[in-house]
Amino acid sequence: MKSAVFLDRDGTVNVDVGHLDRLERLTLFPFAIDAVRLLNQAGFQVVVVTNQGGVAAGMVEEPFVVELHELLQRRFEAGGATIAGIYYCPHDPAALVPAYRTTCDCRKPAAGMLRRAAAELDLDLSRSYMVGDKWSDVAVAEQVGATGMLVRTGYGVTQEAKAGRPADALVVDDLIAATVHILERGQGGSR
Repeated sequence: MKSAVFLDRDGTVNVDVGHLDRLERLTLFPFAIDAVRLLNQAGFQVVVVTNQGGVAAGMVEEPFVVELHELLQRRFEAGGATIAGIYYCPHDPAALVPAYRTTCDCRKPAAGMLRRAAAELDLDLSRSYMVGDKWSDVAVAEQVGATGMLVRTGYGVTQEAKAGRPADALVVDDLIAATVHILERGQGGSR
């Protein structure tokens, strides 16, 4: 089984622009490709897991999300980095679009996306990390025995100031700082 680094998308890998609804609005953080390449070189599988509430709200079409994720993977591949999978949740219990109005096991902080990725990609969640800009990302890590890290990009600074922060929560400036922390711990590769 392999170790993984799960990444939230908006605010962690790319600039959060609200509901990302056009390809030209995708702006990767300048360190994102380098961070993923370094994690790959250390033996980690990198997986993106993202809530896409804009689909449930009728602001973004689901085929666009798929197209955007294909573009994201191509950009990383062009930079010598590999994203092993991208998983997204289009659901919301209060969705305006009836087809997406459900309580599911994939919407973070539920752990369904991580569990699905683990099953499909042969990942050891207990030796993995979840990096994101919201406490819900850290919470999903705790559910599966992974290590959660909050980045200060995106909503991270606001989230960090909120009450209810887990006592042992790791907070770092951005994805490259998270990568340095992960690499210092040196748990990549497979068993």
